[in-house]
Amino acid sequence: MSTSSKSFDLVIVVPSYNEAKSLREKKFFSFLNNHPDVAICFVNDGSTDDTLEILQEYQSKKPTQIFVFDCVENQGKAGATLMGMNYCAKNLEYDKIAYLDADLATPLKECYRISKKLKGKLTFVFGSRIKKLGSRIERSYFRFFTGRIIATFISNILDLGVYDTQCGIKVFTKELSTKVFDRPFISKWLFDVEIFFRIIEVYGRKEAIAKMKEISLNKWVDKGDSKVKMSYFFKLWFDLLKINKAYKNT
Repeated sequence: MSTSSKSFDLVIVVPSYNEAKSLREKKFFSFLNNHPDVAICFVNDGSTDDTLEILQEYQSKKPTQIFVFDCVENQGKAGATLMGMNYCAKNLEYDKIAYLDADLATPLKECYRISKKLKGKLTFVFGSRIKKLGSRIERSYFRFFTGRIIATFISNILDLGVYDTQCGIKVFTKELSTKVFDRPFISKWLFDVEIFFRIIEVYGRKEAIAKMKEISLNKWVDKGDSKVKMSYFFKLWFDLLKINKAYKNT
C-alpha cells in the first residue's frame, strides 16, 4: 500500500478475488496511460492464488496511479468494496470514485464515460445493461432471465423504477461515498440494493431521485466466470427480506 498527494478526477476501486488468470494488464495500463487523471485501487480479497503478487507488480510499475489494498481474509464483494472505498477516502485525493468488476465486463472506457455524467446536481450515476440500437450487451439467456426477475423485484422494493440495480458500475462523488460506505453491508452480494437505500437515507426519497441517474451502457460482455454460485439465486430472497426489513422506514 502507498498513498498519493496527487489529486485525481476519478478513482476506480476494483475488488479482486482469485483473478490471477483473468486480469488484463494491457487493458489497465493502456487505459491509465491515456487517462492520467484516473487512479485504480485494486482490493485483493483474500485470494488464494497469485492475485496479490500480480497486483503488487502492477503497483510497482505504475506507483502514481495504481494502489493495492490487501484484505488478508476474504470479505466478499461487499466487504472488499467497502474496505477499498474507505482506504481511498483516507489516503487519496479525488473528486469522484467508482467500483468496477475485475473481469472488465464493463470496460474501463465505459466507466470513465459514465463518470463524466456526474456533474451539476448529480452525486450518483450508475450503468444499466439495456440493449439498444448500437450497443453491445452480451449475457446468457439464463442470466438475463434470472437477472430481470431479481431486478424487477428489487425495483419494486425500492420504489424507484430502476431498471438495473445490479450492474457492476457505480460512480459517486467523494462526499456521498463516505456516507454510503460508512458501515458494513447486510448482504455480501446484494449490497447494490443497500446502496440505493442508503442514498435515500442521506437525502430523503425526493431529493435522492433528483441526485441520481441511470445511464445505458454501450458495451457490457458477460465473462461467464462469476464468483456468485448459482445456488445463491434461491438464497438471495432471504437477503432481500433482511435488507427490506432493515430499511423499512427509509
